[in-house]
Amino acid sequence: MKKMIHVTLAAFGLLLITSTSVVAKESIASLRGTEDLQGNSVKTGKKKVVSQEGGFERSYKQQPPMTPHKTDKYKISLKSNGCLKCHSKKNHKKEKAPMLGESHFLTRDGKKLEKVSSRRYFCTQCHATQVDANPLVKNEFEGLK
Repeated sequence: MKKMIHVTLAAFGLLLITSTSVVAKESIASLRGTEDLQGNSVKTGKKKVVSQEGGFERSYKQQPPMTPHKTDKYKISLKSNGCLKCHSKKNHKKEKAPMLGESHFLTRDGKKLEKVSSRRYFCTQCHATQVDANPLVKNEFEGLK
């Protein structure tokens, strides 16, 4: 008798799980809209990079500056960093580019270095090139004024 009760409860549980997953599939929303999630996505075209002299306004304190120019040809590897050709202490005046912030020359313990810290060497981890694209989702964020 106990075995029969366990089998019945297991079957009921399985029925409950499958019925809720069918209902859940109908209510799933995605950035694709009504497109089939299992289907192929539509390839988007390449967006135009937004260049802005003087840079972009920051939205919050200590926000890394957004990159106001193209960077697709810049190479960043362990041996070279294309960003440093213009933004290093040595070259920034000649290139009329902002110099790296002092924080880029500090270790995590606060020790000042002569060269860029390895923690800040890969620029594109924090600094992003801006493109002319419509937002994927509505955003009501208001930054600093």
